[in-house]
Amino acid sequence: MPILAAIVFGVVALLVLGFRPQPVLVDQARVQRAAMEVVVEEEGRTRVRERFEISAPLAGYLRRIVVEPGDPVAEDQVLALVAPMRAEPLDPRRRAQAEAQVAGARAAVRSAENRVRALAAEAEFAASEVARLRRLAIDGNVSRVEVERAEVTARTTIEALEEAEERVEVVRQELNAAQTQLAFAGEDSNAQDIVTVRSPIEGRILRRHRESEGVVMAGERLLEIADVDVLEVETDVLSADAVRIRPGQSVRFARWGGQPELDGVVTRVEPAGFTKVSALGVEEQRVWVISEITAEREAWRALGDGFRVESRFVVWAEADVLQVPSAAVFRHDNGWAVFRIEEARARLVPVRIGERSALRVQVLEGLAEGDQVVPHPPDQLQDGSRIRH
Repeated sequence: MPILAAIVFGVVALLVLGFRPQPVLVDQARVQRAAMEVVVEEEGRTRVRERFEISAPLAGYLRRIVVEPGDPVAEDQVLALVAPMRAEPLDPRRRAQAEAQVAGARAAVRSAENRVRALAAEAEFAASEVARLRRLAIDGNVSRVEVERAEVTARTTIEALEEAEERVEVVRQELNAAQTQLAFAGEDSNAQDIVTVRSPIEGRILRRHRESEGVVMAGERLLEIADVDVLEVETDVLSADAVRIRPGQSVRFARWGGQPELDGVVTRVEPAGFTKVSALGVEEQRVWVISEITAEREAWRALGDGFRVESRFVVWAEADVLQVPSAAVFRHDNGWAVFRIEEARARLVPVRIGERSALRVQVLEGLAEGDQVVPHPPDQLQDGSRIRH
């Protein structure tokens, strides 16, 4: 019997040990006081503060632009030459037509000049006839009606003469136009007719929209110029984050291709937002934040217009903050809670939190410095569960 009792007792003990809950394996983290920052991180890009678009001042023929992107330019330096539009060259058929127009215009001039000479003779005769009839009318040899008829004829002849003289000027201008078209067909403009396009500032060429010579329209873009030593950074952030960013706040620029991070300051938060679709296909309301780089120019001389940077806006910072890892805090009963480690057991503790960063959470109530908490608590962990770490 004692042997049987011992066997039964051993079996029962093994069953109790087998069904007893095992301690849950967890990590642990310490509640501590340290400096803490809340940072909004978004991708931004550099841009020049003042950009100058150089365009063609008139429609014409552009000479080849020789400056290259990146070339320094001085204020008032000649960047491009635009000549008035070249005269259209004539093929043999059109040249023959133009020559025929010149010959016809010359014949019209000769005909108009002959007409003027004939009318001048008629006008001279009509004037002498009026004078003769007026002398006869004094003696009563002719009637007054004949005198008036002669005066009307003289006036009509003079008006016809004036019209013929004006006609001579018209056909002479037509001849001049026909000769000009024939003479300048396909020829280039004179040097004094060429318009120079000059740089409005001292800076560098950013982009060259047109290089080869050819016809340009008035207002067509040719070049972009800017002072690349004066850069700012534009960053689009979520509107919920933009309300926490103010002009004058500090910002750091990282991952720009060099070391160390560059210091900057927010200069403007634009008042209008816009909709942007994220990489996951979600519509987001975003706002442009403009910042200025305050680090020494030599530290970021390699940056230019349109370069990528990562903007880190410091929206809140304190030197002495009670904090825990953000992975230890979770939702519980419309609030927040953590699992605090007490004598190898996990105790559910409600907490009141403040600011949150990507990795840390400010604790206002519920924990004390030096407490141990469970980050990333597993699903099977309950209040009072035995733990091991």
